[in-house]
Amino acid sequence: MKTVLAILLTGIAAISTSAFAAPAQPETVENLGKTYAARYAGVAPKQWGERVTGVRTRLDTDQKVIALTLDACGSAYGKGVDLKLMEFLNQEQIPATLFINGRWIDANPELFRKLAANPLFEIANHGILHKPASVTGRSVYGINGTQSVTELVEEVELNARKIEAVTGKRPKLYRSGTAYYDEIAVEISNGLGQQVAGFSILGDAGATFTAEQVKAALLKAAPGDIALLHMNHPEAGTGAGIIAVVPELKKRGFRFARMSDYPLQ
Repeated sequence: MKTVLAILLTGIAAISTSAFAAPAQPETVENLGKTYAARYAGVAPKQWGERVTGVRTRLDTDQKVIALTLDACGSAYGKGVDLKLMEFLNQEQIPATLFINGRWIDANPELFRKLAANPLFEIANHGILHKPASVTGRSVYGINGTQSVTELVEEVELNARKIEAVTGKRPKLYRSGTAYYDEIAVEISNGLGQQVAGFSILGDAGATFTAEQVKAALLKAAPGDIALLHMNHPEAGTGAGIIAVVPELKKRGFRFARMSDYPLQ
């Protein structure tokens, strides 16, 4: 029979071992790519577009709620920020979901940290290089998509880890560059814990709308709508349009939410 001292020492040893055990290391992105490539070997996608199977385009609610989503794409001409718009959202306490590309983070590291620290804003994944999400290299708007399963995994996972490294939180939502996908890419993104976020209102057409066009688009809002807009083009009409339309939407009884505030459909 064990003595009381022996029992206590055994317990202490067990506690010590568990307390100082090395934390499990995440699987490397390279290995994730190989795993998914093997899983989808020989599987050809059948769909291509903004609303393929699995893309979530609305909040699951019948209340007068709208989600403003703001992309920061990080291209050579899209590394700016509409500070007037972001200050307005902060002052008016308007929540939003920010889809941030890896190149934009690199160009605006301090601003990214500030935005991520603001509880009004949910940080979401907009890919490491802003590519359309394809497993066969399809392109749209003259932008080449990811060329393979492994490249798709890199596009999604590298930026998810980049965001987590800075913010301490892994994003839960992913929107590809151009918001185009094939259905295999959507499945893989979901497998990586990144629910694919579409939209139901084209809010600024890639930051090409005038302020009046942005306002008109958002005034068509219905309960549960998700609006696709941009925060990285201060020269565009997006910011002015949002600033003009928010008071009118409030008068109509609308509230604003982050995408993760509601289930998606």
